[in-house]
Amino acid sequence: MKRRDFLTKSLAATSFAGLSTALGAAAIEDKNPPREFYELRLYHLRRGPMQKRFDDYCRDAALPAMNRLGIRPIGVFNVMAGPDSPTVYVLIPYQSMEEFATVGERLRADEGYQKAGADFINATATDPAFVRVESSLMIAFSGVPRLEVPAAMKDKKPRIFELRTYESHSKKANKKKVEMFNIGEIAIFRRAGLAPVFFGETVIGSKLPNLTYMLVFENMAERDKNWGQFGADPEWKKLSTTPGYTDPEIVSNISSLFLRPTPYSQI
Repeated sequence: MKRRDFLTKSLAATSFAGLSTALGAAAIEDKNPPREFYELRLYHLRRGPMQKRFDDYCRDAALPAMNRLGIRPIGVFNVMAGPDSPTVYVLIPYQSMEEFATVGERLRADEGYQKAGADFINATATDPAFVRVESSLMIAFSGVPRLEVPAAMKDKKPRIFELRTYESHSKKANKKKVEMFNIGEIAIFRRAGLAPVFFGETVIGSKLPNLTYMLVFENMAERDKNWGQFGADPEWKKLSTTPGYTDPEIVSNISSLFLRPTPYSQI
């Protein structure tokens, strides 16, 4: 091996080891239970055959293979209202940084995955499987340390999801907003009927620093009603006007989009 290649790989391994150690320590600091990691992938597609090829791959190859590795539940969502349609959002929970880092290699070693997903995996440059993929990595909040599968999932009842991202002007402000959720805002959410799927602090991705969370509703009418109850809650009014926790101090931008689960989504 050339010296330059050796040094490059050694530095990459050292950097990942350092990140893994730091995030791993953060994930277990609360101990009851350890916090999960979330990867949110955005598969940008073109309308037409590309969408069916993706669905076939995800339903018949990717999800079954990941489940065999113990990675579950996996959410797969189409854009209901938001930018860049068709884009498929895939939410993958991991128990550790090691699980996240090794999933690709373990899938490539899975013969069943390779066979079932051949059309997608072996797509050519003249007939690609997707336009591009974006990915972000998050660590769960201590207040919601594990992904919560919606009750409606059990009977495959209709449901919609709201995905919200809060950007901050600095990492210090971002941490303060995470703290605000953990000490009181999440509890107010639940009381108002805003049911969480996950809350994550983004550690790798775009629009940093930010946090992202997902809520589930039966329909838009329920969504509007519950957000109204949240906004009128006396404890929320008190918390949101407490110095150090006001939006002008710690939130610089909020983006929101609405998603529908695919028929094979596990969330």
